[in-house]
Amino acid sequence: MTLKHTLEICELLESARVDGEAVRELLRDRGAGPDEVTVTRLEGSREERGSGPGSGHGGSGAGSGPEGSRSGNRLGTDFLRIVIPGRTGRRAGGPSPTLGVIGRLGGVGARPEVTGLVSDADGAVVALAAALKLLDLRRAGDRLAGDVIVATHICPSAPVEPHDPVPFMGAPVDMRVMNEHEVSPEMDAILSVDTTKGNRVVNSRGFAISPTVKEGWILRVSEDLLETMAVTTGEPPRTFPVTMQDITPYGNGVHHINSILQPSVATSAPVVGVAVTAVTPVPGCASGASHEVDLAEAVRFVVEVAKGFTAGRISFYSAEEFSRLVELYGPMTHLQTPGRG
Repeated sequence: MTLKHTLEICELLESARVDGEAVRELLRDRGAGPDEVTVTRLEGSREERGSGPGSGHGGSGAGSGPEGSRSGNRLGTDFLRIVIPGRTGRRAGGPSPTLGVIGRLGGVGARPEVTGLVSDADGAVVALAAALKLLDLRRAGDRLAGDVIVATHICPSAPVEPHDPVPFMGAPVDMRVMNEHEVSPEMDAILSVDTTKGNRVVNSRGFAISPTVKEGWILRVSEDLLETMAVTTGEPPRTFPVTMQDITPYGNGVHHINSILQPSVATSAPVVGVAVTAVTPVPGCASGASHEVDLAEAVRFVVEVAKGFTAGRISFYSAEEFSRLVELYGPMTHLQTPGRG
């Protein structure tokens, strides 16, 4: 069960004083070792946000909005990296693959404009609740085969930016910095979790997954992940559309659905987006808009993917098909770059 872990993380993050140390303390209480949770503090400002990351709800990522010039407040954020070693993972000198879980967001709060936990926090909630669940499983004697690396950041006072159809959240650091701290070469595959409610292309409650993105290629949706979603939700799996521009780096002046697939520009590993969704457009800065049961379903999916992927039972893509595509049409890695300017 994952609802308890989801509620614990929601309660922890709904504080004006929450930071990475508070999260680390909770994880250590549940068995995380002293070298398994690292917190890196970064300072930024509303003027320095530049190209992102934008909201988990949708945005252009093209540059700072009006909010950027409104205030010069210093904004801090704590990047969290949680490593949960497996029985035969690389940390133990074994061959089992490593799964990366990245919780994408602008901030868990939008103070002083908004009081409480905002909808944009959902990516961090899912990632951290999954880490908490995996630690509890390990403490109970159920250790995964391979390593799992969870990364996200905690900012209780991220800025709000105008956006159509709903306002969305900015962050105190740009996307390049965010990828540097959250994407690791150790990750053999990545689940990127992000609230994706500020659009009109995903119209259902719960979560949806994207096609696999690898080195600039949008590949077909993984059958293994579809099956895992069907099993963990008890419903037909849901997917969301991805366009070419969605997988290009922020800051190039084109619209992106949100930051959910931005990790794909910083790695050669396959990346799949896990989008927390709603029936109607919901602002990233809205409080009272996070649905705990929906988040718990996403956590359960992430945990089951971690079990299966690190054990070699779940694949994100077909290596043979990918090699054939590159052989026929050439590499698409130029889409991982800023472009020609």
